[in-house]
Amino acid sequence: MDLYGDFLFKFALVRLRDPDQAEDLVQETFLAALKGADRFTGQAAEKSWLVGILKHKIFDFYRQAGREVSFTDLNFYADAEGESFSTRGLGKRSWIDDLGPVEWTANPGAGLDKEKFWRAFHACARKLPKKVSAVFCLREMDGLDCQEICDLLAVSESNLWVMLHRARMALRRCLETNWFEKNTSDQPGGKTNPANYQV
Repeated sequence: MDLYGDFLFKFALVRLRDPDQAEDLVQETFLAALKGADRFTGQAAEKSWLVGILKHKIFDFYRQAGREVSFTDLNFYADAEGESFSTRGLGKRSWIDDLGPVEWTANPGAGLDKEKFWRAFHACARKLPKKVSAVFCLREMDGLDCQEICDLLAVSESNLWVMLHRARMALRRCLETNWFEKNTSDQPGGKTNPANYQV
């Protein structure tokens, strides 16, 4: 617990956005690890083994949540998103020049390793609706395929793609506003209070 407790808690918190639930699942992870310690072969690092157990606990939590509540966020950014695309002519459904994605940096990968960038990313991700955030984390961070996510959360494939699209749009907008636009100044990362970030 001393070695991995904080890491596992942060891992769960990013995905669940509920400190109490994250703490409960980390405790369940350690209990499951104790009960199954004889199955730990040492082929993977302890940390990786514990993360694998925690992921299954998180998936079980999502599976239960998917059965208990309607897992939709279809109105998320519907109006704002519609304003970014042309509605007429040959350019119908394409970006309006001034509203499309901007080039973030000459070398976008350079900022990705910076701790400040990841703080900005997580601050932006916390602003997403919980259900949209869950779908994004399962797909983009945990690498689950679409059918697994649909089964886990009891959502249709079209609903899943809508939520993923809107999550990506919101994160792009938030990072452009709160990180990349500000990153051209002498103080990378721009705004100092992630609580004020807007998606």
